[in-house]
Amino acid sequence: MAAFLWRSRPGTLCRGVLPWLLTLFGLLAPWPAVWAQSVAFINPGRSDETYWTSVSVVMRDAARSLGMALEIHYAERDHLRPLEIAREIAERPRAQRPDFVVFTNDYSVAPGVLRTLETAGIHSFMAFSGVPASLRNQTGLPRERYRYWLGSLEPRAEDAGYLTAKALIVAARASRKGMGHDGRLHMLAIAGDRSTPSSVDRNAGMRRAVAEAGDVVLSQEVYGEWRRDRAAQQARVLFQRYPEVRLVWAGNDEMAFGAMDAWRERGGVPGSDAFFSGINSSPAAMAARRSGEISALAGGHQLAGAWSLVLLYDYAHGQDFASEGLELVRPMFALLDASLIERYEQKIGTRQTALDFRRYSKVHNPRLTRYTFELERLLR
Repeated sequence: MAAFLWRSRPGTLCRGVLPWLLTLFGLLAPWPAVWAQSVAFINPGRSDETYWTSVSVVMRDAARSLGMALEIHYAERDHLRPLEIAREIAERPRAQRPDFVVFTNDYSVAPGVLRTLETAGIHSFMAFSGVPASLRNQTGLPRERYRYWLGSLEPRAEDAGYLTAKALIVAARASRKGMGHDGRLHMLAIAGDRSTPSSVDRNAGMRRAVAEAGDVVLSQEVYGEWRRDRAAQQARVLFQRYPEVRLVWAGNDEMAFGAMDAWRERGGVPGSDAFFSGINSSPAAMAARRSGEISALAGGHQLAGAWSLVLLYDYAHGQDFASEGLELVRPMFALLDASLIERYEQKIGTRQTALDFRRYSKVHNPRLTRYTFELERLLR
């Protein structure tokens, strides 16, 4: 009977009431020991990719502190691999399937993954990137066409593009070395890809900052596919094509490093005679920001997977995040200056102690009225 009730459709009352009743009558030991939820995360990145491995590390912290079982599967940047992983999970014997599957909509895999998990009766949740308007006719809304699709949580990605582009422009203005002969700042943009919602939104934020500036020329925008080597190749060509360019906005840290490599090959000094921005809080990126080689850096979004586990934990314990919405887009990014980098490294980077995510759970903190997922709050 308990297993049947646990597999009930989303939003049923029994999930929240049954554990309480069993505890009341002494039939259930402490909840996490017997009722621990199992989660599979389909990580779209490579298993040696700094950003996506850091996502996994923090998710393990969240799972450990919440008493959840977590398994992680890397897609290794293979566009078809998330669908294959979802099928492998769905084909397991029922007793070996996770209670939840968390995945990203990188490369527009959402419709296929949702169909596969729905057929198997496995609850799904999107993190990092949700469903754009172009795919809505294939997915519908959470808990409608796909009733096991519980919802999504995205960092407000436009913030990252806007904050870094604005800070990059400010840094170049202050130096006066970024000005072209026309008295304007000439900038290149190396974006991630054309389809991932987070990439599209970061680019939109960058363009908004450029439009507001009034003295910036966006010479060209290209797509580096998140790769350092590709960004370096593109930058080599673009620096020749646009000799007055002194600003490079990049959609992640790896592409920023690639463009910096290309600038050094020309005898330039990043942070001195050209200015670069990046997104991500990798150790290398934070070191480059501290040294001044990177002039603007934003991070915090790598925690979206951990925050998703908080939402799923509360959902499983009868506190449905639907009270705040099913497709949540929340501010998570912060500009990483020297003081924030120091706090980040002390609390997250050293890994001396695992982060405790229980204090962000409404189940553990009944007085919480709203989920707050900003990086600066975590670092207090």
